[in-house]
Amino acid sequence: MMVSMIGLGSRRSAGMHAQSSLELLLTLSFGLIILLPIVVFAFIQISTSSSTLATTEAQQAATKIAQIATEVGTQGPPAKEVVSVQVPPNVQSIFVGSLNGGAGHEIIFNVSTSAGISTITAYTPVNVSGNLANMESTATYLVNVSAMASCPSNPSISCVYIQLQ
Repeated sequence: MMVSMIGLGSRRSAGMHAQSSLELLLTLSFGLIILLPIVVFAFIQISTSSSTLATTEAQQAATKIAQIATEVGTQGPPAKEVVSVQVPPNVQSIFVGSLNGGAGHEIIFNVSTSAGISTITAYTPVNVSGNLANMESTATYLVNVSAMASCPSNPSISCVYIQLQ
């Protein structure tokens, strides 16, 4: 009789352990099912915010160059200034003046985002021209901003010429 009572107790104990292990497994599964979409949503938000940050930084850099160009342009030749410009990540190209390289009134940054290529533009009231094609990698660059009586891209007008130092 004693032997059968001991065997019955150990079976109950094993059944209790199996039940609590199954409950723990189910609880963890539900937790992961709830947590997984939250993690995916967080990664999407981080990706979007990094794209937004890159475009904001590109807008600040373009605005800085445009402001310095306006200051130098209003002073006239031979005014010049060297400015430090930080290029953010994902910049594909930078145009000064116009997209074809001639004189114009814009500083244009093309930034790659999760939605495609975003064009960031800063306007300046003075004619600007220049070459910042080598500024596409993320770094800080020194940029020469010089007022010229005869613009290199169009000698018949005066402009502010912008180039790497």
